Amino acid sequence: MNSNPLPYSFYKQDTIHLAKALIGTHLMHTVAGEIVVGRIIETEAYLGVLDKACHSYSNKQTKRTAILFGPPGRVYTYTMHTHCLLNIVAGKEDQPEAVLIRGVKPVFGFEKMEALRGMKATSTTFSNGPGKLTKALGITMNHYGHFLCEDPLIICEGSEPTRIEVTNRIGIGKADQAKHYPWRFIEKEI
Repeated sequence: MNSNPLPYSFYKQDTIHLAKALIGTHLMHTVAGEIVVGRIIETEAYLGVLDKACHSYSNKQTKRTAILFGPPGRVYTYTMHTHCLLNIVAGKEDQPEAVLIRGVKPVFGFEKMEALRGMKATSTTFSNGPGKLTKALGITMNHYGHFLCEDPLIICEGSEPTRIEVTNRIGIGKADQAKHYPWRFIEKEI
């Protein structure tokens, strides 16, 4: 398993391409001296000021969304329904876009992940949602603004996905036409 972080240049690609490129990479976190790793298997792209489902829609800049207006490769965390969600700032500075990490498959550090999540990693629903994966990998609101090229939270090369399915994003029912954009990417096993 490669433990070198992906270069900063990786995060500079346009947001939809980044969302696809993240599929198959490894999200690695050192938690209390133990390493946990999940293979990214699901993402969603959020395209900023013109995307009604994005927190920066209409160029909305608040204390919470300020990180979206900065350089790519930073972590944008926020809480939804008591769960911390992990996003990666994408694209160009002052172009507030991000990729939501929606699901990972456990790769390494199963015992630590199970302790963090409070259940066995063998469950198919262990880390198949944005709140579940942050809990399993020990990612919290304290990671807001963290640069993903530096420890303790990094993204490393994984292996090419066998197949990527493209669908509409989910869980954004009040986003009018934006809920129909095909900006959700899922690794499908053959």
